[in-house]
Amino acid sequence: MSGEGKGRVIPGKARPRGRFPHYRCAGDFVFVSGTSSRRPDNSFAGASADEYGTVSLDIREQTRAVIDNIAEILADAGGSLADVVDVTSFLVNMNDFGGYNAVYAEYFDEAGPARTTVAVHQLPHPHLLIEIKATAFIPRAPTKG
Repeated sequence: MSGEGKGRVIPGKARPRGRFPHYRCAGDFVFVSGTSSRRPDNSFAGASADEYGTVSLDIREQTRAVIDNIAEILADAGGSLADVVDVTSFLVNMNDFGGYNAVYAEYFDEAGPARTTVAVHQLPHPHLLIEIKATAFIPRAPTKG
């Protein structure tokens, strides 16, 4: 596991918008900071504008991008989505719950992580519809000697 006992900012990923890591390890647990659909170039999956500047936001595309971002973060820590034991999802609008829930079900089922979903007033950018934080359990190989 990379960064044992420390936080880690992963090169090539969108940099956190504050002084916090993508994840932090504590023993066999990996705590993934709130993750959005933001790409390394600071654009957002699931957010587009037409030639008139009308913005279109897609909860399904954003949810998929968020979960894929979490999978990449966990891979850096030596794990995968199968190691996730707890998820907290933050939705700006509970009317998006159906689309979010449908995409979530593509990745996890009832044998997957415990989950809490809450509505929030806003997220750090107006194009964000969702943010997810996760906790994974990734047992380390025993050390010899």
